[in-house]
Amino acid sequence: MEFERRVRCVADACDRVVRDPGGHAAGAQHEVRDCALAERLFWAMLEHLQSNFSGFCRGRDGRKKLTWRFRHAIHVVDSTTIQLLATCMSWAKHRRRKAAAKCHLRIDLQSMLPRFAIVDTAKQHDSLRAHELCAGLAEGEIVIFDKAYVDYVHLWALAERGVFFVTRAKDNMAYTPIRKLPKGVDPRILSDELVELKVAASRKDYPGRLRRVTAMVEVDGQLREMVFLTNNTAWAASSVCDLYQSRWSIETFFKELKQTMQLVDFVGQSANAVRWQVWTALLVHLLLRFHAWQGRWAHSFTRLITYIRAALWLERDLFQLLKGCGTADGHFRWLGRPEQAWLPGFARIPVGQHA
Repeated sequence: MEFERRVRCVADACDRVVRDPGGHAAGAQHEVRDCALAERLFWAMLEHLQSNFSGFCRGRDGRKKLTWRFRHAIHVVDSTTIQLLATCMSWAKHRRRKAAAKCHLRIDLQSMLPRFAIVDTAKQHDSLRAHELCAGLAEGEIVIFDKAYVDYVHLWALAERGVFFVTRAKDNMAYTPIRKLPKGVDPRILSDELVELKVAASRKDYPGRLRRVTAMVEVDGQLREMVFLTNNTAWAASSVCDLYQSRWSIETFFKELKQTMQLVDFVGQSANAVRWQVWTALLVHLLLRFHAWQGRWAHSFTRLITYIRAALWLERDLFQLLKGCGTADGHFRWLGRPEQAWLPGFARIPVGQHA
């Protein structure tokens, strides 16, 4: 009851932003209303769904196999840039003629649901946010991120806490080979070795050893050579590649969020207004994901959005609408009934009667 009361209070506050009784525009309200309301509503709703619908957090079969294989929580960290207008949003200016905001996100690979998020300007480099994004990780958990988040001080802090990481090595990384490890039978693996950082300043930041795996990875239908770094020496080299390849699933998450939630047009120009809209988009995405899970939606998230928009003004229950779309067996079609088949100009005949 207390949780529902708090959610209703936050929801009412969000509703007042959109439906201002004084006649002010929603954009003007976004300028002054604290965006922390929308942020708290998102995390409260996520906590409610996770605690009451455990199946919603288990993810799809493909991700289940990977998470079950490692037996620990796997987190993916990445960011997406949201382009803004430099002429009217000078607070987000990060280049001479460009302005942008950035959403840093840490998601759970099994459920593809956010665990930590930061919405800020694009001025700061991604590596400066790495400490905040990974602060809540426990011993034994795994985190995967791109080389933009590589900071040797942060990597050493993760290693000391017992957190395993998988990332890509920077092109200018100077290292000294210590020992070669067996490559295994996977033809993708080119080399597997233990290394130490060569530069004194880098070695001071990360005094331990790193595992450097070189492999051929398929990207957009073509094989590319990639170099991975990890602090785990017990995994097979192929497992390191599989872990990093799973990182690309967060790109799908960002694509769904930006293309379907219309994060290109903003109703306000301040930083507070932009954060309002980003947190609201995350909340709507979460609720639609939950309805898709309830209705056993077997198609893409983009098709779900298109379908809901087409049926937005129908007085029908959303759950029943998704079930009536034939999604249980994966076919996108209406479930027809014999009494619905009739030609224009002819009276419909009830089932069981003859003309």
